[in-house]
Amino acid sequence: MKSVRAPGRSDDVVASLRKVVDGDVDDSERRQAEYSTDASNYRVPPRVVVAPRDSDDALAALDVARRLGVPVTARGAGTSVAGNAIGTGMVLDFSRHMDRIIALDADARTAVVQPGVVMSSLQAAAAPHGLRFGPDPSTQNRATLGGMIGNNACGPHAVAYGRTADNIVSLDVVDGTGRRFHAGAGTLEPVAGLDALVRANLATIRTALGRFGRQVSGYSLEHLLPENGRDLAKMLVGTEGTLVTVLQATVNLVPAPAAPVVVALGYPDMPTAADAVPALLAHRPLAIEGMDARLVEVVRRHRGAGAVPQLPAGGGWLLVEVGAEAGERVDDVLARARALAADAGTDAVRVVPAGTEATALWRIRADGAGLGGRTPSGAPAWPGWEDAAVPPERLGDYLRDFTALMADRGVDGLLYGHFGDGCVHVRLDLPLETPAGIGPSRAFLEAAADLVASYGGSLSGEHGDGRARSELLTRMYGPEVIGLFGKVKALFDPENALNPGIVVDPRPLDADLRRPFARPASPRQGFAFAEDGGNFTTAVHRCTGVGKCRADNTAAGGFMCPSYQATRDEKDVTRGRARVLQELTNGSLVTAWDSPTVLESLDLCLSCKACSTDCPTGTDMARYKAEVLHRAYAGKIRPRNHYILGQLPRWSSLVTKVPAIARLVNTVLRVRPIARAVLTAGGMDPRRQMVTFAQERFSAWFREQGRATMPDGAAPAVARPASSSPPQPVVLWADTFSDTMDTAGARATARVLQEAGYTVIVPEESACCGLTWISTGQLDGAKKRLTHLLSVLAPYAAGGIPVVGVEPSCTAVLRSDMVDLLPDDPRAPTLAAGTYTLAELLTAPAPLGPGPRWTPPSLAGVEVVAQPHCHHHSVMGWEADAALLARAGASVTRLAGCCGLAGNFGMEAGHYDTSVAVAENALLPALSNAGPDTVYLADGFSCRTQADQLVGRPGVHLAELLARGNYGSTAAT
Repeated sequence: MKSVRAPGRSDDVVASLRKVVDGDVDDSERRQAEYSTDASNYRVPPRVVVAPRDSDDALAALDVARRLGVPVTARGAGTSVAGNAIGTGMVLDFSRHMDRIIALDADARTAVVQPGVVMSSLQAAAAPHGLRFGPDPSTQNRATLGGMIGNNACGPHAVAYGRTADNIVSLDVVDGTGRRFHAGAGTLEPVAGLDALVRANLATIRTALGRFGRQVSGYSLEHLLPENGRDLAKMLVGTEGTLVTVLQATVNLVPAPAAPVVVALGYPDMPTAADAVPALLAHRPLAIEGMDARLVEVVRRHRGAGAVPQLPAGGGWLLVEVGAEAGERVDDVLARARALAADAGTDAVRVVPAGTEATALWRIRADGAGLGGRTPSGAPAWPGWEDAAVPPERLGDYLRDFTALMADRGVDGLLYGHFGDGCVHVRLDLPLETPAGIGPSRAFLEAAADLVASYGGSLSGEHGDGRARSELLTRMYGPEVIGLFGKVKALFDPENALNPGIVVDPRPLDADLRRPFARPASPRQGFAFAEDGGNFTTAVHRCTGVGKCRADNTAAGGFMCPSYQATRDEKDVTRGRARVLQELTNGSLVTAWDSPTVLESLDLCLSCKACSTDCPTGTDMARYKAEVLHRAYAGKIRPRNHYILGQLPRWSSLVTKVPAIARLVNTVLRVRPIARAVLTAGGMDPRRQMVTFAQERFSAWFREQGRATMPDGAAPAVARPASSSPPQPVVLWADTFSDTMDTAGARATARVLQEAGYTVIVPEESACCGLTWISTGQLDGAKKRLTHLLSVLAPYAAGGIPVVGVEPSCTAVLRSDMVDLLPDDPRAPTLAAGTYTLAELLTAPAPLGPGPRWTPPSLAGVEVVAQPHCHHHSVMGWEADAALLARAGASVTRLAGCCGLAGNFGMEAGHYDTSVAVAENALLPALSNAGPDTVYLADGFSCRTQADQLVGRPGVHLAELLARGNYGSTAAT
């Protein structure tokens, strides 16, 4: 096989591309870092990234690449775990612009799509017609059709609908010679010499390839056989961009199953569960998925006990989905499900009809797949042996031998998979954090390859060979097959320009690894990163590139990644930022904490913290951003907004110290020209409005109520309510926002707590959590404020008195960031454990909660649009609030996604347009559709400010809503 000829200079390539491509052409250091890896273990920075707008753009870019000798890698969502979406030359990103569904013919059950179409978008378009695309990988809400074609993706329902290859009608492609052709069934003529090559190797193809459904490693040349229809399109599926670049695809659609039933089957362990699969396949299920007790426990630990519905007894389970066939009713499906269970070889059975519980059972498997990126002990688990498959009838024995191999080599990982197809997924804690671990990792992968080959299996069952497994193909195939692959490559791509190093003439599997060569960051300066061994490098490598942050997760209640949902640019997604920070730890492309590349990458991060929860690996970009800004500006002059917005509690405390000054400042800042001048001078956007300062602080109002003082004089308290039982004391912590800006929530919280039977204590001394210092990376200042806060609040928590926060973002600091910023202060964990939201306290069991006598006021008939604060969602969770509102009888529309203001973010110059675009994802449409009497519920000061400034819609805190009872008045509390 020829290698790519000497390429032209980088500036020549980029200049040539910009002359002929209307789409994006970017060779910046930042862009190279963002596309240097996919969801694999490998790091290969490209020379240039091109996002073509249409097929003509793609053809023009490919022509430049051929003329100048630049290798090309096609890329969709970049979720490849095998390293087949990265390359040294030009990366063609089809996901940005070429994402149209060109046609959908419901009668013919076909769709014509561009390669960048996200799978879930096609499913949404087909659903109104009662149709769907059959294969559905777990990444379908961000995976593109082009990527699925490249890898021959499958998913759980391949048992019923087959692989991507089985659902392709035709492809519009261009090969490595620049030859564009239509690939379909019936003829091999578009590629000269291919027909003769197949005829000369019929015996080899018939005996070595296509032995079972999930044998997708190498090239699936069995589709070219006469008896298989000589289907060139199907053969090109799974070739990983090494033979052609896909410009357009025509795909088959299938009827969507109605009301599928889930059958949960319990077994002593996973191998025993796998033994039962052949008998179940005879019942024509839609899916058979396997999982074990350790994976279920990880889901329970991370998502809460409520995320795991009742499972039958066992240590390993099969989840089997049974759908209605033509003419069947629900009872018929249930009968078939019971018949299947009777052949399952176990008495541990649950048959669950379609509905919320069946969906929840299925979600265990989906959540576990994402959480498999770490072992049960919390160690990083890496791809590399991600999706091996064996014939289903041999799966049980293979699992026994594979788990024995893992135990023998001291390797751990969570096993799960598409058991109906014999495909097993696992990420392994291979020792890839240092160069010394490369050798043992290679030895394990070689042994694993020999094991799967001995079972007649496939190194890859659906993710492709890529850089991870192409070198191992010689352990699966003999020299005749390997040689045949090379001859096929030569017919399509004689210059080896398309994704070189994959399948044919592969790179070594241990070349180009990312993690072993990342250097530990300098000793702790800001955050401790205790969960990552005190190492910032380990922390940022939590991101493995699965790309969930690229998906619109709002339908499932997810919040990340708001800036990406607004811009659709890899720069503005959690993964893209993580890649830049990983390059910073590598020290090759990016070398300085304060480099423009790093600061630009982090600029549109809203610090919403949603990724810390929504990302299956727990990537916390808000924390990483704060750490980077802390180090970048250490000892330097900071941006103006860091001093103004980043220290806003300081200024609001000064302004509100004297009520007359607060009134004067408010009056002056209502003059629009003055406000614009102040905003501009402070590094803020002049289209914003200035905040209003409280003319009476909450703490002053509280004292003026004539409340009794605690015996030790430490804090005033609300008078104890009449009650036959001793009231529970509770500390009401009014953060700076609630004390000096919008005090209504704090006042209402005090009243609600008193009505619930608590004695309310408000400390005499104010205490700031340093939130704005954290978000702007002024971590020394944040630590000072938190240390002072501990002196004020920790004694109460140590005495068993709960602390209730008003502002969600500040409450979240006490629950999360405080502990990692002050890891050596023993008071921090105590206060974190003793801090609650209002809803958490009011829904807690006695003695912490208000007890059975208290019930929330009736909100029957009240329509509520609720915007949970991002930090509330990510750190505390909003379930207690939802339960409390449901108990009160309110009708709640719960929004998912950020409001867009996100503290100081939306106020800062350069962020306004993104802030508004984020608000338009969910918040603004919901408010626009809400009736005039609908309550906008937002505990977050930012969330209320955003709605008020953009559409003039005032919001209320949960406590205000509860204090007003049936909401008969809209007057301030």
